[in-house]
Amino acid sequence: MDAQEIRSAYLAFFAARGHAVIERAPLVLREDPTTLFTGAGMQPLMPYLLGVRPHAAGRLLVDSQPCLRSQDIDEVGDRRHTTFFEMLGNWSLGSADVERQVRWFVDFLALVGVDLARLYVTCFRGSAEHGIPRDDAAVQAWVTVFAEHGIEAPVVDVGSRADGDRDGMRGGRVFLYDAEENWWSRGGGLEGTPVGDPCGPDSEVFYDLGPELHDPSTGEPHPASEGGRFVEIGNQVFMRYRRTSEGFVLLDEPSIDFGGGLERIAAAATATPDVFDVSLLRPLVDRLEDLSGRTYEDDPRPFRVIADHVRAATFLAADGVRPSNKAHGYVLRRLVRRAVVHALRLGLEDRFVDALVAVVAESYRDAYPNLVEQHEELSGVLRDEESRFRRTVHRGLRELDRLRGTTVTGDHLFVLADTWGFPVELAVDEVRRRDMALAADWQEGYAEQRARQQARSRAAASGE
Repeated sequence: MDAQEIRSAYLAFFAARGHAVIERAPLVLREDPTTLFTGAGMQPLMPYLLGVRPHAAGRLLVDSQPCLRSQDIDEVGDRRHTTFFEMLGNWSLGSADVERQVRWFVDFLALVGVDLARLYVTCFRGSAEHGIPRDDAAVQAWVTVFAEHGIEAPVVDVGSRADGDRDGMRGGRVFLYDAEENWWSRGGGLEGTPVGDPCGPDSEVFYDLGPELHDPSTGEPHPASEGGRFVEIGNQVFMRYRRTSEGFVLLDEPSIDFGGGLERIAAAATATPDVFDVSLLRPLVDRLEDLSGRTYEDDPRPFRVIADHVRAATFLAADGVRPSNKAHGYVLRRLVRRAVVHALRLGLEDRFVDALVAVVAESYRDAYPNLVEQHEELSGVLRDEESRFRRTVHRGLRELDRLRGTTVTGDHLFVLADTWGFPVELAVDEVRRRDMALAADWQEGYAEQRARQQARSRAAASGE
């Protein structure tokens, strides 16, 4: 199955099991001032998970929620990070049937073609300090469901991520970690759980991409490692507790929240380690190959950045965001401009955003027909921003040409960025491409000038 088929299959699978299919929320939650964007599938459901009010559609819910995490923008370029993604979610409000939830997810993964023998899971090992026992319900559910599929599931108590880096997997299939890895709360971890909030252990599901993809510099391989062998494709949160001023107490009506990344599940279903090979992103890569005459496999990073950023920008524009220098608009502007920077690295001197917006709209035609309906408008918004930035780049190149014959320093690069809006990463590329001299300490000089500017801004804001 491709990603589009997996999305449809997911919604149909849970609808057949009594779940109401609910509409996706916009990327900008106007009623939630705590965050810029919808960054997780559960975020729009928080009032119902917190018990503030019942959901009009009932207690069993399912959706596919577009999400955007602007904090990941600098991570994009590897084979797994994106700023924009879809989160497949299902919820059992007021229910604690852990084994049912685990079985549902495993059955769904089998349905879409994921090799179950490559699944590994993590559960909460408990906290004696806080009087919270090991999550035996989740452990037993996984052992039982794996056995039903003919898979042995030895349980290994890892401890912390650092312990796992040292000791490795030790033949396990189900791994127990501390609260840093397997406890959910709005504040993060046990200590970060706000008083009065529901919270609980979670169980993360990982797909094994293969031992050849592990980076040994991170230590031994294990599911929570940063080594690259394992990728998380789903997480079940079992909200059983509420934090009080005296400690953690059991909820009268616990809930289960599941979220799984569509792109990552699609990658697992097709046994590819690269999410940019899935059907929602590969058409963008292919179009860029056509436009640039370059090959993705030779230098994947710029293809990945452009594909992710234009897709994210298209969805933001469809939800009413427009380029600006503030908040949501600034993120949209930054996405488009970073895409242009990487397009220039591919030799794309001509306008390209129009062509990619059309690809995005076509890829999401069935699930989000508004992208097709708004295609001309969205193309215009992003095209105008691309054109403005290309003019900025040309001005910056003229200023850079004036530095020929000198050694380009961090101070020079700061002026190019601050005065002319010329991105430092592009300026450095151009300096090297033109065989101009670049100071060895340019990064330190640039950082120093930037720190001084920030100090001046703070002083001005405070009236000093």
